[in-house]
Amino acid sequence: MPTRKPYAGTERKLVLAFDVGTTFSGISYSILDPGLVPNVHPVTRFPGRSQSGGDAKVPTVIYYDQVGGVGAIGAETEREDMDTLAEEYHWVKAEWFKLHLRPKTRATTGISEELPPLPPRKTAIDLFADFFKYMKQCAKKYIEETHLLLAPTYGDLGMKCAQQTLMRDAAVKAGLVPATREGRERITFVTEGEASLNFCVDKGLMNESIQSGNGVTIVDAGGGTLDISTYARKSTVEHEYEEIVASQCHFKGSIFVTRAAATYLNEYLWDSNFHEDVKYMVDKFDKATKLGFRTPKDPQYIKFGNVRDKDPKRNIRAGQLRLDGHVIAKFFEPSIRCIVDAVIEQKRLASKPVATVFLVGGFAASDYLFSELEQRLMRQGFKVCRPDPHLNKAVPDGSIAGYLRPTVRGRVSKYTYGAKCSVWYSHLFPEHTKRKKECYTDYDGHTLLPGGFFSILEKNTHVSESKEFRASFIKGILRKETIAKAAVEQVTCYRGTVVKQEFVDQDPKNFHDVFAVRADLTNLIAGLRPCVGKTGIVHFKLEYEIIILFGLAEFKAQLAWKENGVEKRGPAEILFDTGIEYEE
Repeated sequence: MPTRKPYAGTERKLVLAFDVGTTFSGISYSILDPGLVPNVHPVTRFPGRSQSGGDAKVPTVIYYDQVGGVGAIGAETEREDMDTLAEEYHWVKAEWFKLHLRPKTRATTGISEELPPLPPRKTAIDLFADFFKYMKQCAKKYIEETHLLLAPTYGDLGMKCAQQTLMRDAAVKAGLVPATREGRERITFVTEGEASLNFCVDKGLMNESIQSGNGVTIVDAGGGTLDISTYARKSTVEHEYEEIVASQCHFKGSIFVTRAAATYLNEYLWDSNFHEDVKYMVDKFDKATKLGFRTPKDPQYIKFGNVRDKDPKRNIRAGQLRLDGHVIAKFFEPSIRCIVDAVIEQKRLASKPVATVFLVGGFAASDYLFSELEQRLMRQGFKVCRPDPHLNKAVPDGSIAGYLRPTVRGRVSKYTYGAKCSVWYSHLFPEHTKRKKECYTDYDGHTLLPGGFFSILEKNTHVSESKEFRASFIKGILRKETIAKAAVEQVTCYRGTVVKQEFVDQDPKNFHDVFAVRADLTNLIAGLRPCVGKTGIVHFKLEYEIIILFGLAEFKAQLAWKENGVEKRGPAEILFDTGIEYEE
């Protein structure tokens, strides 16, 4: 097991990791004392829960009253009479709200119809803010009774850069950090896959195959999503890893097993006397039957009524519904098949051999899920492991471990990133000659075509944390005083399958402006001198580069320009479009 180094800082700090899951959430923390080796601790005691010291997770559920106030939240919603209480006071239940923050893609369009709606006059940010506030209060109370930097976690597809902006907004609204640039920068992000890898490394779980440089696939099976990512140890540093294939995320988590059960029971009991009990049966299935199911050979019983309730034709006796094991197995099948296919695909695309799979997350506690994956993937040459009995601690504990000792130093780009531009016209290219009527001439006499695209970072590129990617911009301007003091350049993402796209209109549905880079040009403008191009027109030529670091958990940017042949740099800010909808 790797040993942590003593904390090298000069001030005492508290680091919190919030793992906000679709169905359950958890908190881990570490108190950093100068000169001491830090430890990672879970929060295991929550107000409203009768027992303490056990489960480190609370339901990601909020009940709102009629005026929009919080009636019950987290562990408070576990009380036996919660449904009765909510009905009496007309409270509205909010659950699975994390999925309302997902990027809108064609692949996730159908999910919107299955999600519980948000409460009236509430946004997903409002719900996250209330839940963050609750988690902070729980952590504060627990730490004060037991003895800020903040590291929320996010699913790969469920929390891209635009969604990170929304999460920061929620954290500010919850009062976790000040509404300043410095305050917002105190919040760092880590993917659930990387957090889980950190957890496994921290626990010393890497086998000989992984130690020798082969890959390991992390399957984070959660309530809403299945996040699959693959890493390998860097040959030069013992405890540093790099992503070796672009990660995947699928909306096939445990809630969709429950959804399948709900659909089946609604149809099965549609014209029976017990159809009104389906909601209660589904709740029992979700809380007990789903994780207790082990084999299709054995039936499961859902108790919902009293001993006088019976309907032999529908396998209901003494207030219990009998469900055949093979029926329940069908509820799991889409999730199991999705994981198996994704793991095999990761191995096919990986740059190194992969033979080990770590299964983590709340859904991983299902013995049936684990046994099926173990059997099916073993036939494909994989060894499948569940690394810890407390699987739901992997993400929050791993977030803290990664903050204390960063593990992942390289990532793989999932898409191509670039910028829209004009391209030099050439009569040698048929695509150019088709567009000849669109040509124009710049101040330097170049014949150009608008509507082009040049890539800054190609899809499936291995990217280190320090690797810089540059986009050059040249603009001819007649009057110096009309130059905007701030440049705002759009960075465009191509999500299609064509390897080289020269023009945006060749595949327009797959090009999306994902973020803008804003930089102050004041120093650059001050040094501009008039010039004369081939056209004889006196003008000012504005030349600069936008530098982007894609290899971090969050993108970073800088502005670069030349003064007397020497490169100068200035800060740049990345602005994300949080309302984007994709087709894929």
